[in-house]
Amino acid sequence: MAAQLLTIDVARPDAGRARLRLAGELDYDTAPELIATAAELRRDGCDELLIDLSGVGLCDSSGLSALVVVHRGGPGVVRLSGVGPQLQQLLDRTGLAELLARDRSADGDTRQVG
Repeated sequence: MAAQLLTIDVARPDAGRARLRLAGELDYDTAPELIATAAELRRDGCDELLIDLSGVGLCDSSGLSALVVVHRGGPGVVRLSGVGPQLQQLLDRTGLAELLARDRSADGDTRQVG
């Protein structure tokens, strides 16, 4: 069975902000695409990135690494939304939940962003 590709839909609601909606698998083969897209958005002046992971069916260690690279790739805020239970468990177990802020309002959760 062929690996599912990653698609990244980018929206720019206003200057300096971008929302990336990911669908597919965030893994060794597709993680560089996320890194490149985020780097391009940063070069274009987007300091605030919201990464919607609700369409991601699989995120492996390379995908987690890509999220860290994007987080550290420039000034500004990177927030995650649409984080499913399996990915949240990975973030918790690796300690990355403390590093990568969740946009809980987009998830329908009213708790504060960490």
